[in-house]
Amino acid sequence: MIELTINGSVHQLDASAEMPLLWALRDIIKLTGSKYGCGKGLCGACTVHIDGEATRSCVLPISAAVGKQVTTIEGLSENADHPLQQAWMELNVPQCGYCQTGQIMSAASLLNKNPQPSDQDIDQAMSGNLCRCGTYPRIRSAIHKAAKLAREVK
Repeated sequence: MIELTINGSVHQLDASAEMPLLWALRDIIKLTGSKYGCGKGLCGACTVHIDGEATRSCVLPISAAVGKQVTTIEGLSENADHPLQQAWMELNVPQCGYCQTGQIMSAASLLNKNPQPSDQDIDQAMSGNLCRCGTYPRIRSAIHKAAKLAREVK
């Protein structure tokens, strides 16, 4: 049995230590917000946080998450009231939406480290997240808006 802490809850998994975290999240724990995109850690659709760091869950074995805090899009906020989720909805960022959970999780990691990112900071932090629909300008605008919303709350 492998014990993982996901979104603040402890889960006992009867799975191979080498199983990718994404499959454990989606198939065993039934948290389907993180998406399978490329399976090689290149597109970012599977992004989760491991101890606050944006991490590609499709290439991370579950053994690497033992003893760490895993946060998925479902754990970012209970009521979609995280500043990024609010900004995403307000600015109508998604087009097809497939990559958006990974985009939001990467953006959340960025804002945790840099609460007032420049366009260059955003572009650099988000460069590993691909969007086939090309919503990059809306994503950047939403990150700036979320940063502003977060500052206003404090």
